[in-house]
Amino acid sequence: MYIDERVKGTQMILDSDVVESLDVGSSELVSINQLVDIAEEVAGIEVKRNYNLSAPKGVNGRNSDNTLSKKCLDWEPSIRLRDGIERTYAWIFDQMPAERTTPLRTGRSQGSSSPAG
Repeated sequence: MYIDERVKGTQMILDSDVVESLDVGSSELVSINQLVDIAEEVAGIEVKRNYNLSAPKGVNGRNSDNTLSKKCLDWEPSIRLRDGIERTYAWIFDQMPAERTTPLRTGRSQGSSSPAG
């Protein structure tokens, strides 16, 4: 979930009279492998993945059920996970010194490179 939306959703809950527990998260179901795929595509790099098959198996993916947030606040996140990662990557990239950023901009990146405001 993109940080601006996390902040907005949290602020809406704090400003409301709702006393129930509300989820503020991405409703997109994503696995760790899918998250790594997105990060690789945005950064234009390939990450070596190591799997510990003897470790306990966790959940296959994560997402948030925003049904109650939508009902109580008439709000739900609108920025897709990939778009948020692209914006975050662009912001981080823009913070780096020029001599360190050049190699990272080459690759498979297909998305927007403008940071969110």
